[in-house]
Formats: sequence, structure tokens, C-alpha cells
Amino acid sequence: MALNSSLFHFCIFILVACFAQPISCISSHDRPQAALFVFGDSLFDPGNNNYINTTTEYQANWWPYGETFFKYPTGRFCDGRLIPDFIAEYANLPLIPSYFEIGKKHFDHGVNFASGGAGCLVETHRGFVIDLHTQLKYFKKVVKLLKKKVGATESKQILSNAVYIFSAGGNDYLAPLSTNSYPEREYLQMIMGNLTSVLKGIYNEGGRKFVMLGMIPLGRLPNIRALNGNSIKKITNLAKVHNSALPGMLKQLEKQLAGFKYTLFNLFKVFSESLDNPTKYGFKTSKTACCGSGPFRGIYSCGGKRQTKEYELCKNVKDNLFFDSFHPSELAYQQYAQVLWNGTPDVVAPYNLKSFFELST
Repeated sequence: MALNSSLFHFCIFILVACFAQPISCISSHDRPQAALFVFGDSLFDPGNNNYINTTTEYQANWWPYGETFFKYPTGRFCDGRLIPDFIAEYANLPLIPSYFEIGKKHFDHGVNFASGGAGCLVETHRGFVIDLHTQLKYFKKVVKLLKKKVGATESKQILSNAVYIFSAGGNDYLAPLSTNSYPEREYLQMIMGNLTSVLKGIYNEGGRKFVMLGMIPLGRLPNIRALNGNSIKKITNLAKVHNSALPGMLKQLEKQLAGFKYTLFNLFKVFSESLDNPTKYGFKTSKTACCGSGPFRGIYSCGGKRQTKEYELCKNVKDNLFFDSFHPSELAYQQYAQVLWNGTPDVVAPYNLKSFFELST
């Protein structure tokens, strides 16, 4: 297959948002029972990649990104808000700050560590993104700051009741497609092993409630349609294999770790429904991105700051399920967040996030 280099820069979405209300300047009796800590890739990145030494292939801090809600580019790979932003809203929380902004913002209610282009494996886009293990290291630094700020007893309660949401893995499958020499099963085990290690790392710091977003149908992204048409089935099957491994991994952790709770969001199913029936969900098209160039606007050129400078921009972003060549629009994210928040067990189980936030540990 002809694999375009832009594929290596896919910042996968996928899902996760953990949140809580600001808890500074209020008594401990008034403190919220849950905070939100966010990990993963470009589906969740609020602008962390603005602060690291990387290239524009892994950033989105220019117009027209951010145009819909913020009215300026924040670094989110979207025209507006992401799933964690909506989850925070539904939980009556402020926007969860980027890790690199906690020096000037309250972080007691949670922190977002996600990095566009990041994967579960350190090797995925090494040197250009904040991989999942490095996100764990940053989380441990926040834990120390939290203990220093509110004390060991209170920080233990905050960490135990917090929700930890993940969108990770897609970049691991997309980035190495042309170079990966590992057998499929071995490669999957590597990804699951690294993901398990990070979950255990958070658990050891006091985390108990974990939310995992399943993989989306990767082969149906505008970029894959445009540049790797012959690989659509193969790439989508990789996502299916990944998704099939998640329940067993999470159930095993539940058996091994006392108090470990999880919920799994079948984003593949929800995403596929909106792709198959765009008009039902208010979109005119689910194939062509709003911003980009080439077939389906699948060339990753939105804003003209990456390798390809030419790009087109649709007239009304609400018509398109995808904002750019890889990432959904704010409206799509909002719909997915609503299902994650109060959806039924066929798509989010064993808890939706509304009940998960209320779950005591």
C-alpha cells in the first residue's frame, strides 16, 4: 500500500475525560468527590503539544482550529471542544487544565496530560510527543504537588475518588504500518502490556476508577480513505482486534487489584453509527473533512502550517462529522460525550460516566 507520511502524524482520538470542581478556597467539607485526570492522544490533547519541542505535524495551535467555541486556537485538534471538555461541563466542572498550565491554574479538580500523536508505546512518534509512560511520570509529579498542597489524607481521598480517562492506542497501529516487523499478536501484547503498566502505575498512586475508550474504525478516517484506500480493511481490523482485547485486560486488573473499577466505552460502535447515518445525527457528510485538501480533504494540511500548505475550508463546520483529516468536529465530540455520560450498557459498561462519577470507592 502507498502509505503517506501524514499518516505517521495521526493523533488518535480516543477518549477520555476525568474531572472535578475547583476545590481551592473552600472547606474540606465542601470539596467535590471526584476529580478528572485525562491521558492519551489528540482526541484529548487540550494544547500540551504547544509547550514541547516538536513539529507542526503534531500541533494545532493556529487558525482555523478553535474557531467554533474558543474563537482562537488552543492547541486542540478540533474546531472547538473535545470529549473531556464536555464531560467536565456535564459534571459542573471547569475545563481541565493542560499539565503545562497547572502553574497558573488550579489543578485540584484534575489535569489533562494528553498529547497529540502519542501512543501506548514509547517508540510511537518518539521525540515528538509525550508518550503514555511520560504522561504517567507527569501525573506522579502532580500527585506530589497535590500532597504538598492539601496534605496526605485529603490527597488520598481526591485520588481515590477521581476518574481517570484514556484515549490511547490508535497511533501505535497507524504510525508503524509501513515499518512494523512484529507479528500482529505480539504487537498487540506489547501495546496492552504498556497500557496495563500505566494503569497499574496510577493505581499505585491511589487511582481506582478508570475509563477506557475503545478504538474507532480507523480505516474510515478521511486521511486513510484518501491515501491508503487499499488498507482500509486491514487498519479497521487492527482496531477491532485491539477492542476485543480491552475487556479481558480490564477484567484481569479488576481481579488483581483491590478496589479497581473500570468502564469501557464502545466508541467503535457509536462512531460507526454516525458514519453510516450522518443525516440522522445532523451531518451532511461523514466522509469529507471540513478542513484539508485532496480527496475527502484527507491530506493533513488544515491551516497550511504542515508539510502541505494548500487547504480548503468548508462553509459550515456543522455539516461535517470530521473537522480535519483525522479528527471529528466539536459537534461530533459533543454527541459522543453525551453517550459516554449517560449512555446505555450496550455502548458504555458497566457504568456510564454519570453513575461512575457518583460511585464511591
